[in-house]
Amino acid sequence: MYDIVFVSKVFTFSKGYDFPIYTKEIIKGGTGYDLDNKLPEEVESICPDYSLYGIKNTAYGFLTRGCFRNCPFCIVSRKENQRSTKVADLESFWRGQPNIKLLDPNLLACADRVELLHQLLESNVLVDFTQGLDARLLDDETMYLLTKIKSKRFHFAWDFESESDAIIKKLQDFKQYSGFDKKKLSVYVLTNFNTDFSFDLYRVYRLKELGYDPYIMIYDKPNALRNVRLLQRWVNNKFIFRTVEKFEDYNPKLG
Repeated sequence: MYDIVFVSKVFTFSKGYDFPIYTKEIIKGGTGYDLDNKLPEEVESICPDYSLYGIKNTAYGFLTRGCFRNCPFCIVSRKENQRSTKVADLESFWRGQPNIKLLDPNLLACADRVELLHQLLESNVLVDFTQGLDARLLDDETMYLLTKIKSKRFHFAWDFESESDAIIKKLQDFKQYSGFDKKKLSVYVLTNFNTDFSFDLYRVYRLKELGYDPYIMIYDKPNALRNVRLLQRWVNNKFIFRTVEKFEDYNPKLG
């Protein structure tokens, strides 16, 4: 019998662990359960023991936490803070691995973003900005540093119609500044949340024109309309997306 068993889940719709657990105490945590049960600071800030999962070549961690955007579909502002703040230096979770997976929700919103981007640049290893970068906050200095950091792909996001002009302008600026092609430029496109299908389709076509590779994110996939799920299948399967020029021509029975 175990003394304590910790159970976690990220999403509220995820199933819990319903099998018998032989232990004296069970502690459940993670956003899938609630936002109240938090790890102690000394645990939160400790360098991960990657050997527990057999991870040898990749470091995972946060340089910042929080986001001021407070988007209604996102839990970050409620969970962490309505402000992006520095919580660590790179060396706190990176020990020279050739790959870094950065989990920050909005790195560019942090007042210390330039210092942190310099740390990533000086690591001279491959960096994956997994949660995306806020294109609206790009400026000459951050664009310069980002283009110098080794990365297979840069992820941005385009969520709402109201932000279209600002997003398009900044995406154009970064494309022109970097000279990267769509293989290195990706944009998350949120669907099934306060947008209609015509705008979803508009964003996909507009991003193609801008030289970016769209990636469809469905907010509530179990309840999404069929055309939204087909749009995701067409866009996210890049072989189909590059073969079938228009969604109107996509035949899922052949795809």
